[in-house]
Amino acid sequence: MINVTFPDDSVKSFEPGITGMDIAKGISPKLAKKAIALATDKGTKDLLTPLVEDTKLSILTSADETSLEVIRHSTAHLLAFAVQRLYPGTQVTIGPVIKDGFYYDFSFPKDVTLSEKDLPNIEKEMRKLLKTNHPFSRRVVTKEEAITTFKGMGEHFKVEVIEGLDPQEDVSIYDLGADWFDLCAGPHVPSSKHLGVFKLTHIAGAYWRGDETRDQLTRIYGTAWATQEQLDEHLFRIEEAKKRDHRVLGKKLGLFSFHDEAPANAFFHPKGTQLYNNLQEYMRQSNRQAGFEEVGTPLVMNVDLWHRSGHYDNYKENMYFTDVDDKEAAIKPMNCPGHCLIYKAERHSYRSLPLRFAEFGRVHRHEPSGATHGLFRVRTFIQDDAHIFCTKEQIREEIQGVLRQIDKVYRHMGFEKFRMELSTRPEKSIGTDEVWKAAEDALEAVLKDSGKDWVLNPGDGAFYGPKIDCHLIDSLGRSWQCGTVQLDFSMPERFGLEYLGSDDKKHTPVMIHRAVLGSFERFLGIMIENYAGRFPLWLAPEQVKVIPIGDRHSDYAKDVTQRLIADGYRVTLDARNERLNFKIREAQMTQVPYMLVLGDDEVANKTLSPRRVNGDQLEAMSLESFAKTLRDELRS
Repeated sequence: MINVTFPDDSVKSFEPGITGMDIAKGISPKLAKKAIALATDKGTKDLLTPLVEDTKLSILTSADETSLEVIRHSTAHLLAFAVQRLYPGTQVTIGPVIKDGFYYDFSFPKDVTLSEKDLPNIEKEMRKLLKTNHPFSRRVVTKEEAITTFKGMGEHFKVEVIEGLDPQEDVSIYDLGADWFDLCAGPHVPSSKHLGVFKLTHIAGAYWRGDETRDQLTRIYGTAWATQEQLDEHLFRIEEAKKRDHRVLGKKLGLFSFHDEAPANAFFHPKGTQLYNNLQEYMRQSNRQAGFEEVGTPLVMNVDLWHRSGHYDNYKENMYFTDVDDKEAAIKPMNCPGHCLIYKAERHSYRSLPLRFAEFGRVHRHEPSGATHGLFRVRTFIQDDAHIFCTKEQIREEIQGVLRQIDKVYRHMGFEKFRMELSTRPEKSIGTDEVWKAAEDALEAVLKDSGKDWVLNPGDGAFYGPKIDCHLIDSLGRSWQCGTVQLDFSMPERFGLEYLGSDDKKHTPVMIHRAVLGSFERFLGIMIENYAGRFPLWLAPEQVKVIPIGDRHSDYAKDVTQRLIADGYRVTLDARNERLNFKIREAQMTQVPYMLVLGDDEVANKTLSPRRVNGDQLEAMSLESFAKTLRDELRS
């Protein structure tokens, strides 16, 4: 007999070989009809796989978020089934679940060219297949049988996958109906009746196994949900995200552009530079309040430095190199080694720690051309980078301080929610097991003390130490990893950093790497999309637009503009010889927070009639009252 433990901690014994579906039917026929899969202590399993050992389990229905992954995986198989029915001779490759959906890569016959116009027809075929309510049934065959089967079908991509498996490992195949099957580890829904709420979204190119030298494939993306309401909400978010695309808004608002002369590098225009500077100045003030001192380090440094820091061995493929005085040098991809040199240039005692160095340092990192994406992933950017040198006893307090700063900054930026991850040692790393354990334990203790929600992200730490990553949530519910706190015991040792302890002995300080926004470029892209280009007054590159109706109003308009500029506001005067409606429309399109249209009444009464970007028309007021309105909004 095997023992099954249920969510309420009750335990029941069953004959080995019983399935999750059998258990669900025994509990309730209604539950069996709704059941999607099993959540067990060994991962998610389908309902038809025999259980042969003791396990903890809960039965998942469409109401459980975990079941979405199973639904999406099964819908991907339905897609592959439909595509091969419509386009005979097509080879299927891989079809994984991704965030909010799935994709499947196909190798189509040479005479088939697929476009997004074909997606509705594929969806139609998928829905036709659903009407027959095909069961998903799993069978296990030997590796040799699988190779023979798929080779006979002309599926050489599948054969390559199977050949890479362990020789002793059996191969799992899922049948969908009587005449279609695919290599798959599962799990899947019991039958296709649990599917149907899906949408194919777009097509892209892909290379087999991500290798540019291998076959070029066609990737079809889709999304699947448990209910139509969830799907509709997701599609709305997609359309809203398209409207907010920072690349489109960046051009429309005159913020930045990209050019072939410097691929994947942003050229910031005057308004974009002002926006950039506003963000940087805010972070400069935040750093001062948090006790950081600003430093500056060179852009190009001798390659020996990068050998010493470990970057050369662990990050070389992302670095740019040059020659200086016949010696190899590197353009810095990170600021931390330079900060180590600044620390080492002076003597330190425990009384002078912690030292907090901040730098808005420009870094260069080589990103593959296929991975770059607007401001989100560029090859040169500035970080709001900082490093704290402290004693082991100061670690917890310093990291708590960083998390407080991150929380305060995100709230000021308009992001009320963010989540945290503890990322642990990756495969490629430096340092001993003992050092890594001490660092991971320290970060975990701080997270537990914080009272905030956090999750473990195994194997995703930096090569020199574990880290806490902060993911903010934007107005569309999307998650963005921005802030990071990284604990590093290794680099101070590599650079021979020391301080004199209270025992009059030399000790090695701990180094904490921290960023709040991360890349300014990426964070600006996030801000543009979060606000849809309508920035809060403090951040807006242009705060007020002054528009005289006619020439006779120009002198007053100039006086208003100059007085507001003298008060420190970012104001522009639009005195062009253009139609008034055109100038008003342009100010609205560029999302200027306030517009002042000045005519006869305003000139005669020496008043202003401010109009907010949302369309609200304020009552007539004096220039002094309007300046107070701006001050009050900035303070709030």
